[in-house]
Amino acid sequence: MSDEIPTDAPIILFDGVCNLCAGFVQFIVPRDPEGIFHFASLQSEVGQELLAAHGLVDHDLDSIVLLEGDDAYVKSDAVFQIAERLGGIYALARPLKYLPRRLRDWGYDVVAANRYRIFGQKDQCMMPTGDVQTRFLERESSPGTGSE
Repeated sequence: MSDEIPTDAPIILFDGVCNLCAGFVQFIVPRDPEGIFHFASLQSEVGQELLAAHGLVDHDLDSIVLLEGDDAYVKSDAVFQIAERLGGIYALARPLKYLPRRLRDWGYDVVAANRYRIFGQKDQCMMPTGDVQTRFLERESSPGTGSE
């Protein structure tokens, strides 16, 4: 795996062309003033490299993925882990974590299956700006990742 990928920070992989997913990232950034989270699109070279390193090679693009060290969280587990890391009012979602995963992921899958139709999609992955750009793990040479 590449040297520029931090191994000590949580990394959120997201569908870079999905408006809902990009909105989720834009929701997280101001609520993470310490900048603990890093981001990469699932479509990017870095995203694919990280998926492979965590045994998620055949992973589809329907899920937010949270990587923390050797651990990988997908779907509702990823959302709950992110909320827990953000703390504050978002930690109030913690009791929902005890609903059966099958039920939580079913709800997640319904939204994921309809996200393009309801929220739309972009022609290319979102392009971060300002100091947030340093938290995006995209390689400049990756076509279609929004870092061109």
